[in-house]
Amino acid sequence: MKASLLLTLRYLSFHRVQTSLLVAAISVTIFLPIAVEALVQRYDSALRLRARATPLVIGAKGNRFDVVLSALYFRTTPVETTTAGEARKIRESGLAQAIPIHTRYTARGFPLVGTTLDYFDFRRLSLRRGHLPRILGQAVLGAQVAQKLNLSPGDSLPSDPQNLYNLAAAYPLKLHIVGVLQETGSSDDDAVFIDVQTAWVIDGIGHGHQDLTANAKNTQRVEATAALPQYQEITRENLASFHRHGDPDTFPLTAILAIPQNTKSSTLLKARTHASETAQILVPTEVIGELMSVVLRIQRFLNANFVLVLFSTLLFLTLIGWLSQRMRHREFETMHRIGCHRSTVIRLLVTEWALIFLASSMLAGAGILLAVYLLPNLILGA
Repeated sequence: MKASLLLTLRYLSFHRVQTSLLVAAISVTIFLPIAVEALVQRYDSALRLRARATPLVIGAKGNRFDVVLSALYFRTTPVETTTAGEARKIRESGLAQAIPIHTRYTARGFPLVGTTLDYFDFRRLSLRRGHLPRILGQAVLGAQVAQKLNLSPGDSLPSDPQNLYNLAAAYPLKLHIVGVLQETGSSDDDAVFIDVQTAWVIDGIGHGHQDLTANAKNTQRVEATAALPQYQEITRENLASFHRHGDPDTFPLTAILAIPQNTKSSTLLKARTHASETAQILVPTEVIGELMSVVLRIQRFLNANFVLVLFSTLLFLTLIGWLSQRMRHREFETMHRIGCHRSTVIRLLVTEWALIFLASSMLAGAGILLAVYLLPNLILGA
């Protein structure tokens, strides 16, 4: 057995190009169906776990998938916004707790989530360092954001400008980092959390003004209006000057997380919201289940395709084996003449293909582990 293994290894190393091509072809054939299955299962598990932890989501009428994905996974794709008035109505009804979610902007490419302190209690998020936002302009980083950007409490992080030609619509704001969250393995790790009031400042709804009278050359009274330059940073010195324009009930929210007190409250809240002309109420588990059913249908199509690929690969390998045997006919005849039994030749061929399949399986396994490790959040971060 050792002699057969040694001869096979010598043969494969001598024909290293041919061996490498065979290993690569078989590895891809093994990798694709298993990797797709593993990734789909991981996405399905992660999506459903967070959906089950969120009773209800309320948003503007429109694409229900976008509303749920923006509320649970902080996708920053444009969605129709609901209003703070909807959250107020839910709170005043006494049927559920209403947690506002504002996810229209990013900071260094990471979603900027405007919410309230109730969100951290609801998700059971704990701090690794620092404290939660207390005033306008403060931010708390998810664990992965802090690690990738190498930031900690005391540092600053600017919001990303949305429109370079109309900064008043989405004014970049310098955020002061005051805390870093513990890692949870969820989309909270890849988000930057601010108070919803700070998000409205970035919206241009809340802002402060420069003190024009400090540098005025005369004592004539100068009034500051919304058209005057706005602060790019909120400090303790200018915090008092920040104010908002308009009716608070009309301020935008991407979604509202509703946590009913009980089943009866949930039913009543659904009935009230269904009657609304502007808002819709969604059960995340149902929406995610519908989304994953589409994904699973696509996966079934891919699986059928993989069967065809596997069949063609087996035919390809059979052809290679047959041609290889024909080309090595003189080599096998020489082995017979020096005293090798025909079973020895068969043993060498079996060992050769066994080593090729073993190397292919190991390479495919490494690729699958790498894919599952590196690609778990692509669908959520898109």
